[in-house]
Amino acid sequence: MTQINGYTEADQERWVPEPAKKSYRTAFARDRARVLHSSALRRLGAKTQVVSPTLNDFVRTRLTHSLEVAQVGRELGAALGCDPDIVDTACLAHDLGHPPFGHNGEKALNKLAKDIGGFEGNAQTLRLLTRLETKTFRHNGHSAGLNLSRAALDASCKYPWLREEAPLRNGKQTKKFGVYTDDQPVFDWLRSGPDSVPGRVCMEGQVMDLADDISYSVHDVEDAIVGGRFQLRWLLESSVRDRALQVTKDWYLPTTDESDIDAALTRLEASAEWVSHADGSRRARAALKDMTSQFIGRFCQAAMDATRSEFGQGNLTRYNAQLIVPEETEHEIAVMKGIAANFVMTKEELQPMYLNQRQILTDLVDLLSDNEDKYLEPIFAADYKDAANEQGRLRVVIDQVASLTDASALEWHASLVKGESYEPKLF
Repeated sequence: MTQINGYTEADQERWVPEPAKKSYRTAFARDRARVLHSSALRRLGAKTQVVSPTLNDFVRTRLTHSLEVAQVGRELGAALGCDPDIVDTACLAHDLGHPPFGHNGEKALNKLAKDIGGFEGNAQTLRLLTRLETKTFRHNGHSAGLNLSRAALDASCKYPWLREEAPLRNGKQTKKFGVYTDDQPVFDWLRSGPDSVPGRVCMEGQVMDLADDISYSVHDVEDAIVGGRFQLRWLLESSVRDRALQVTKDWYLPTTDESDIDAALTRLEASAEWVSHADGSRRARAALKDMTSQFIGRFCQAAMDATRSEFGQGNLTRYNAQLIVPEETEHEIAVMKGIAANFVMTKEELQPMYLNQRQILTDLVDLLSDNEDKYLEPIFAADYKDAANEQGRLRVVIDQVASLTDASALEWHASLVKGESYEPKLF
């Protein structure tokens, strides 16, 4: 087994042992390749990030977002001494479990799965990596998914706990969790080891999480501006600014004083890269790109400097360090997310669309559940037949619906539920 700086042989182990291979690639490079070539990753190209990919050719999809997160995470991780392939793998995998219609679809499926342990995109990611994708099989004939290394799977686990073990945050139990009860055996395996800390995300997972936050904080704002949703100069109007600050506080910084949030926005506005108005020209597009690039560098550099100051040089890996993000940087990232949320995700005119999306997924789950394995894809039909009880069969139906892209969910609904032919909109 190839020695990798900062990582043990146990970090490179796989749930199902595989024959040793003579290769120029490390175990972690193979992990990255397995995710990169997975069908689950390809499907993200037709899944909503913020705005549906059917509405605009420019906006980011879950796939392009994941590629951007991987670029940010890989470079930050390498600078901190993490193996870049582990971080890259975790970043590519972090959104695999998202269903059609983004977080709105996640809410719908969670409600439908309330009696079988709920639905959570991060837990679904672990399920995809260790069960639903196909690469290797266990001794009992069941799929072991992509059979990634322990370190790569651990890095992909953003919320390393079961739903009932979710910790308290701001005095409330978080709704986020990273593993379903019936996937606990592989979770226990990947979290085993003398250095693992219960409930703590490993260093590579922390880098992935920050890269995700940074990426969508700046890119959602860029997408919204290019899509004509708003201009940053609107924030100079007091009522608009107050509303954006309140959304930031309500959604991302509930325990932070609003004056500190306003100070974070003021710092960003004072930067040379801030684009108050973008008129759609090439020069304006270039200015927006420069703003997002500079802000990514700003946020990453602040975290790297603070982490190195605390833990020194060398390979900061697994559980020998923690990523330090300065409070001011956390506020700046959050305010960018709050701006996008204020102008895009809370728009009242979008609520009927969100309601319709949730109804589509509800109709599909109901119809598939009423027709046994009749309409399921072959791999899910096999899972349905192997399920031990009604709860297990419902989980298979949820797996099937979650695997659909936005367009295929609309197509299935039109043909199976409404008995109509699906005509995609062309723009």
